[in-house]
Amino acid sequence: MTRQRWLLVGAGGVVAAWLVTLLVLDVAGADRVARGIAGRLGDSLQGEAHFGDSDLALVRGKLDLEQLAVRRDDAVGRLALDIADIHCELAPLGGALFDRDCDPLAIRGMRMEVSTIALFKLRPPKRRPIHADSVVIDDATFVFAAGAIGAGIGEVRVTLDRAIAGPTTFKTPLSWLFALRGLRAHVSLPGQLAIDVTFAHGVLQASGSLLGQPPLAIAVTLPETTDADDGRAQLAKLTSFGRELVQQLLARRAEVWLRKTLLGQPR
Repeated sequence: MTRQRWLLVGAGGVVAAWLVTLLVLDVAGADRVARGIAGRLGDSLQGEAHFGDSDLALVRGKLDLEQLAVRRDDAVGRLALDIADIHCELAPLGGALFDRDCDPLAIRGMRMEVSTIALFKLRPPKRRPIHADSVVIDDATFVFAAGAIGAGIGEVRVTLDRAIAGPTTFKTPLSWLFALRGLRAHVSLPGQLAIDVTFAHGVLQASGSLLGQPPLAIAVTLPETTDADDGRAQLAKLTSFGRELVQQLLARRAEVWLRKTLLGQPR
C-alpha cells in the first residue's frame, strides 16, 4: 500500500472515530450541554432555570429543549418565563463542543409574566449570555402586571404572532428588539384598548381601538446597543424608544384627524 493510500486510510479512520465519538457524546453530553444553556439563560435573568427534555445532535449540529422554565421571586419582584420549545442550530461535526452559539435560534410558545420592569435592571451575569446570529419567535405572550411599566398604568399584555430578529445577545428577554426585522403583534392596554402592530423593512404600522383604521405607518429607526450595554442600559434605551414611538403614533393620529376632519384631505 502506497504512502498516500496509508494517509487516506488513516484520515478516514480519524474521521470515523470522531463521528463515533460525537454519537456517543450525543447521548452522554446532551444533558450537560442543555443544562449549560439553561444555566446561561437563568444567569441572564438572575433566576433559577429548569427544562423538561433535551435532544442534542453534535454531528448534525442542533439542540432542542422542551419545557424550559425560569423563575425569580425576590425583593425586586417576581418573574415567570416558560418556553414550550427551543431549537438551536449549532456548528455541525462537533463544532458545538467549542462554540455553543445558535444560528438560528427558534423559540415557540413563550410566556413571560413580570411584576415590575425593574427585574430587567440586571447585574452582569457570571457566564457569557447566549448569542444567536438570528432569532425567530412564534406564539409569545408578555404580561406586565399593573404598575410594572409605570405608576398608574394597568396590566399590559403583548402577544406576538411572530418576530424575526438579526444577531442578538440575550442580556434580557427583550434584547432581540434591537435587531428586529419583522413583527406581527397585538397590544392589550387598560380600558379595553388594543393596538395591532406590524413591522417590516423599517416601517411600523399600527391600528386598533386606540389609533383607528386604516393602519398608521411611520418609519422607525431602532435603538442601537453595544457590547458595553448591560441589561440596565438596554432597558433604559428600550424604554426611551417606546415612549418616543408612542408619541410619534399619537402625533400621526392627530395629524390624520386634522387633515380628514378640518381640511377634508385624505391620509
